[in-house]
Amino acid sequence: MDKTAIILAGGFSKRLREDKGLIKLAGKPLILHVIDRISNAVDEVIIVVGSENQKKDYSCILKSTVKIITDKYDTQSPIVGALTGFENAKGKYSLLLPCDTPFISSEIASLLLELCINTDAVVPRWPSGYLEPLQACYRTKSSLVAARKALKDRRLDIRSMISHLKKVTYLPTTALEQIDPKLMTFFNVNTPEDLKKAELTLKQLFHRILEY
Repeated sequence: MDKTAIILAGGFSKRLREDKGLIKLAGKPLILHVIDRISNAVDEVIIVVGSENQKKDYSCILKSTVKIITDKYDTQSPIVGALTGFENAKGKYSLLLPCDTPFISSEIASLLLELCINTDAVVPRWPSGYLEPLQACYRTKSSLVAARKALKDRRLDIRSMISHLKKVTYLPTTALEQIDPKLMTFFNVNTPEDLKKAELTLKQLFHRILEY
């Protein structure tokens, strides 16, 4: 088994006032939109949640083939979720993903996995220098070690983990525009307005399919 997808679903949206991954878009929880788009690119899918109650909620909507793991530590942060995922991943390489990106590109996910071979990480980077560490690919073992080092230093951000990796490829987002011209793969649902935009985007996609 070479490829794992680790989807972080431990967060609670204050602006949306509910569990992000369970928010419904077009009648389907956001987490299922993500899984449906990337499942063909990987050999296993791991969902990392923040509590046992959350685990029960997700168990009700996910297939038994999807692993649901509770955060190893009480501290809620992406790096804790990443560490928990890396510890449980069977794949040599792991996609680290958020649960609120309903238009994530399976083609970009596959490209990240391919480019990560023989390196420690492939992280998309915008022209401004901003990184997308939660839609990136990591070598599982070396990233687990790096996450532990960052936590030991009491650093709770994914970028601190990346700083402990030796071989990192920063992939320009401009290169990804050839696959996803509007870079909707990075669109995440944070607000009610984002949810409305996502609903509209899905309707437009549906109408294009019908016209085709």
